[in-house]
Amino acid sequence: MGAVKLNLRCSQRVDGIADDPEPDWSFDALVSELNALEAKLATNASSTFERSSPYTKTISREKKIERGRAFVLRADEYEMEDTDSEDDYGDDKALVAAGSGKRFTCDELYLSDSDDSDIVSGFEVRPYLMDELGEVEGALFELTHEHQLRVKDEIRNKISALETALVNETQNSTSSLLRVEKYKETRQELDKKFDTQYQRRIAEALDNHLTAVQRDRELRSQIEERKIRSDAAYEEAKRKVAFEKQQQEKAKAEAEAKLRAEEAKRAALEAERKAEMEAKKQAAMEAEKRAAEAERRAEKESTETSKRVTPGGTQPSAGHPTDTASNLSNAENKESGNMYRAATNALNLEHGRLQKLKELFEKNQVIRSSYNKDYTRHEGHISRNIRQIRGIRDNVRSKASELIKLLNDPQCPQSISIEIFAKKVVSYCENPGNAPFASAYVIVLVTSQVPHAMDIFLAELHMACLYTVPKHLVYKKSAFQSKEAYFKSIGYREDEGKIESTEDYLKRLESYMKVYGALVQTETTNVQNLHGLKEGWAWLARFLNTLPANQYTAVSLNAFLQMAGFALYKRYKFQFLKMLNVVSKNFLVDLKSRNIPELTRTITEIQTYIEDKKFLQEPEGRSLQSNLLSNVYVNY
Repeated sequence: MGAVKLNLRCSQRVDGIADDPEPDWSFDALVSELNALEAKLATNASSTFERSSPYTKTISREKKIERGRAFVLRADEYEMEDTDSEDDYGDDKALVAAGSGKRFTCDELYLSDSDDSDIVSGFEVRPYLMDELGEVEGALFELTHEHQLRVKDEIRNKISALETALVNETQNSTSSLLRVEKYKETRQELDKKFDTQYQRRIAEALDNHLTAVQRDRELRSQIEERKIRSDAAYEEAKRKVAFEKQQQEKAKAEAEAKLRAEEAKRAALEAERKAEMEAKKQAAMEAEKRAAEAERRAEKESTETSKRVTPGGTQPSAGHPTDTASNLSNAENKESGNMYRAATNALNLEHGRLQKLKELFEKNQVIRSSYNKDYTRHEGHISRNIRQIRGIRDNVRSKASELIKLLNDPQCPQSISIEIFAKKVVSYCENPGNAPFASAYVIVLVTSQVPHAMDIFLAELHMACLYTVPKHLVYKKSAFQSKEAYFKSIGYREDEGKIESTEDYLKRLESYMKVYGALVQTETTNVQNLHGLKEGWAWLARFLNTLPANQYTAVSLNAFLQMAGFALYKRYKFQFLKMLNVVSKNFLVDLKSRNIPELTRTITEIQTYIEDKKFLQEPEGRSLQSNLLSNVYVNY
């Protein structure tokens, strides 16, 4: 932007006042200087001023300076052109300088044309300006004009700066607005995205909740169904137990009736036999004399084996489970010419169990022939579970549970399952290495749910070992064709035409008796043992009252005491000690009198058991292990 420069023609001093003021004066300093000048002019006479001034000229009335008013500097139609700013920037503007001095007008100014001037248009050139106003007024006008130009330049610069700042601010505002709009759009997109995610999460949570509710309802429904089935199964089992009990009572009544009839028949036959024997005795007197030596040996053996072990004064008091003297007998039961020594009650119980076993066999034969179905796989499952029995608590529980399920399996008749169970358990018990107490626990648990299985198992055990009745078959040469026939009758096995050794037979006999002894002493919580300590006490009393002392009965008694002596002592205390006293004074004495070398070990074991009071110590294996790795034993 160009600047207007005013060049005054003179630089003289009038009355000590320079016509060229300080170029750096401010507007206030200029006004102060003008006021001082006016005051000085007022003190001097106007004439003196006119005489001393070489520029004195008569001033027209129109151009007289009026005192008492401020001077006015007018610029008519003053226009500035600038290539970098707007046109017509200062049209018709007046610059008024306030002051208390003279009022004058600068209507005519001399403007010099300069090559460096940027002024496009200016005031009109009037050559008579200095002549009309004078030197002071011209200087004052020039100063005023320069100051006006500087003020205008400052105003233009400030306006330009303001315009630049405004443009920058506008650009910044526009940029800020764009950023705000962009941020708003981005924020809206994020909010929309977050809303979508939130709605998806809500939908997933709702779906999970509904799934959980559905699952819970299904679980409750299944629980209710299982409960209903369990209740139905319980009622069915209860009904079966009641039916079995009724059948047992009925069979018991029938057996008792049969036994009474047989006893009457046996008594009649016995009387007839005795009379016949007396007649034959007289007729065969000579034949007996001819075979005197052989007959004396036979009579001697018969006399030795027929001795009774009578516990004098050792009968249990009232209320104890034992046989009284009235139901103990030394009677001989003739079965196919073989003589047995046993208590009548024991024989009756054995007969009843064998009868049930016979009926079961006949029933199963009818079933097999009618249905023509193969139960080999079912038999394999039962056999496998029995073979896997170990002396561990969890193992016993699991195997008993599995066997109960197999015995109640609707795919196989229960009678066939019971037959298979009894045979497999007896076969498993004959091995000395198997755990007798664990087997007894399984038998008690299974028969508590299937009671009929206990009598069938005992019948199978009686057939395998007659000393579990207890009873003993007396050898008579006239009754057996050979010793081998007698051995077969008491349980010796024959393999490829050869009879097993007595040692092998006694080992198997000991295993059977250990299982029987473990069975009678087994007691479990909330489970009833159908053949418990009461039966064990009765067995011991019958054994000592009826059976002779020999190597078979010695092994049987020793195995039974090792297993059941601890529990019998806990239950019967001093009564059991009296029983042991009978064993020591009668049974062992008879064994020692036979002078059989094979009996030495058995006699020593029984005597040590009594003298060392081993019945006070719990036998090994009676308490089942809690697990395989633990040495701590816990009661089942």
